[in-house]
Amino acid sequence: MLEIFGSLPLWAIILVGVIVVVIAWKIIKFALKILLVLIISFAIMMGLDILGVFDALQKLLSGII
Repeated sequence: MLEIFGSLPLWAIILVGVIVVVIAWKIIKFALKILLVLIISFAIMMGLDILGVFDALQKLLSGII
């Protein structure tokens, strides 16, 4: 049987490596989803700002108060 790092068998090292890769991929996928949500949110906010929605809200609120 092939062993690396002393008494650890090769299959155990490969198994740990596969588990680490799967967990890392899930973390990266989650981070990419969060990044996509942030980019879409900022794009919507920029579009609303270009259309003047925030200025209209500010004028509306200052007229009420």
